[in-house]
Order: sequence, then C-alpha cells, then structure tokens
Amino acid sequence: MSVQDVTVALPEHLYQRLQNTATATQRPLSDILIRAVEVGSPPGWEDAPAEFQVELASLDRLNDEALWRIARERHSEADMQRWQDLLDKNASGTLTHEEAAELAQMRTDADRLTLRKAQAAAVLRWRGHMLPPAESLS
Repeated sequence: MSVQDVTVALPEHLYQRLQNTATATQRPLSDILIRAVEVGSPPGWEDAPAEFQVELASLDRLNDEALWRIARERHSEADMQRWQDLLDKNASGTLTHEEAAELAQMRTDADRLTLRKAQAAAVLRWRGHMLPPAESLS
C-alpha cells in the first residue's frame, strides 16, 4: 500500500481533541488521524460482491442529482409481477430451466438495484443531505 503525506491545518480545538484521544489510547496521533479520516470518508463498497464493486465505486463521482435519481429508482410493476409469478412457480416446483435462469437474472438485477440505491443514499447522507425514511425511497 502506498502512502501519501498530507499537510492539513486543523483548528486548535479539533487538534486538541485528537491529541487527547491519542494520549488516552496510547497511540500515535497519526493513527488517530487516519482512523478519523477512514470513519469520516464516503462509504466504501469493498464489502459488496466483487461483481458490483466497480459500479458502486463509480457512484462517488456522480453529482447529487444523479445520486437522487438512483436512490429513487424502482422496479417496474411488470417486473415485480413477473418476479412474483416466477417465485410462485419455483415454490410449486413447476419452474422451467429457462424460467430458473430468468429468475436468477432477476435476483442479480434486484441485488444490483438494492446495492446501488443503498450506496447512493449513503453517499448523499455523507454529503450532508437529509434522506426521507427508507420506505419512501423504495
């Protein structure tokens, strides 16, 4: 892992809080600063399945308007009805191979949408936006 040196002027009260934490935890101030930056950074995507990581990482570069569009995306009623039909057929054991493949693809698409919406919402929150309750975004 490469390391970059950065010089930042901190307000005295913030510096003192971080220094106090370093002293109390018997850790170097640099460790405390790195942790503060990690915690205060935009949400990561590293825990998402590998197939979605590049797409989620790209959301950091979008403007707020684009993120709001993603956060409000929904599946169409037709897609939801088809998904329910396939789930019903799966439960009754009457799903064909083609339908099983379609259901698997729909699941992947649903996972992608859910992760995109969650990441967009998290980035918006990090940028200081107040988000409505989750049910109004779904």
